[in-house]
Amino acid sequence: MASVSGQWPWYVRFAPGVLIAAGLAWDALSPANYWGDPMTAAACVVAGSLLSLRHTIAVGAVIVAGALLLIVKDGHLGHAAGWLEMANTVFAALIGIGVNRVIARHGRRLDVMRSVAEAAQRAVLPVPPSRIGPLAVAACYHAAQTEAQIGGDAYAVQRSPFGTRVLIADVRGKGMGAVGAVALLLGAFREAAATAPDLAGLADRLEQAILREVENRSEEIRMEGFITALLGEFTQDGGTLSLLACGHPAAYLCPGTGTGVRPLAPHDTGLPLGMSPLGVPRPRPDSWPVRAGDTLLLVTDGVTEARDAAGAFYDPAVRLAGLGPFGDPGQIIDVLVADVERWIGGPRDDDMAVLAVRRESTG
Repeated sequence: MASVSGQWPWYVRFAPGVLIAAGLAWDALSPANYWGDPMTAAACVVAGSLLSLRHTIAVGAVIVAGALLLIVKDGHLGHAAGWLEMANTVFAALIGIGVNRVIARHGRRLDVMRSVAEAAQRAVLPVPPSRIGPLAVAACYHAAQTEAQIGGDAYAVQRSPFGTRVLIADVRGKGMGAVGAVALLLGAFREAAATAPDLAGLADRLEQAILREVENRSEEIRMEGFITALLGEFTQDGGTLSLLACGHPAAYLCPGTGTGVRPLAPHDTGLPLGMSPLGVPRPRPDSWPVRAGDTLLLVTDGVTEARDAAGAFYDPAVRLAGLGPFGDPGQIIDVLVADVERWIGGPRDDDMAVLAVRRESTG
């Protein structure tokens, strides 16, 4: 067990010492006997909760030694009051050790569950290749629940006869149901990306896979089980980018020279995947030129809907302005994630996925 959990500020390691000093000083100076005992007992429990076994035993030993000195000082050694005080102090120290062992056991179980979740994430959401033709690729995923390591956001990059195709998506919902939807979506994307003639056809193939999955589900799931997605396609030389929005936040283009970040707003965001029964036609893709050094940045709403203490939404185009140019796609992701964490100033309440694709050369 770590000396102090990474979730706690560094100064909590001093809490047991402060409680010990206050409790023993109160016992030594108070006219009533041993009124500081609740503080020393609390020090044992706090040490067991926050510190390692070795430090917990040391805290218990210090408290027992301090209690023994006070018993000798007060002349209670060999009397019933002295024996009772020693028994209470030793019992408190043993309670602290017991608390430490219980927390350590649960910590080991949590480590096992996290390793299983990480393996599941790597299987469902593998790391994309770092280079595809003229394109350099980087991605990251941060679950809202850090213990889970997995959630409902997805990304993928795949080469095809028509160019390099990219996907970023956000599944409605949480938990294992969302993970299953991610697995379904990515499987359908890998199959369809290599054969669909254009982005509209690719979106239709993904739509069909989703509808097949939910057709036997309840009415509520059929009506609300949708996925926002953004599909992209780079031409073979990487010089032209096409994007098809399916209810997803816009992409951003970070130029290879200069410091501006430009949102690639689509003319129509369209409906999310899984909502074709509403009869709304799918919009046509939008296209933009991409120069060598430019980076396409795709995010989920865990970025764009992140709020600061005042409730303002995070805007990558504003926050990243002036921070470039970025040397590689991994660098811009690191800068973005760190800035989102500073913006929130606390734990996230939504998953966050980021995909960055940089055109490295003209060939």
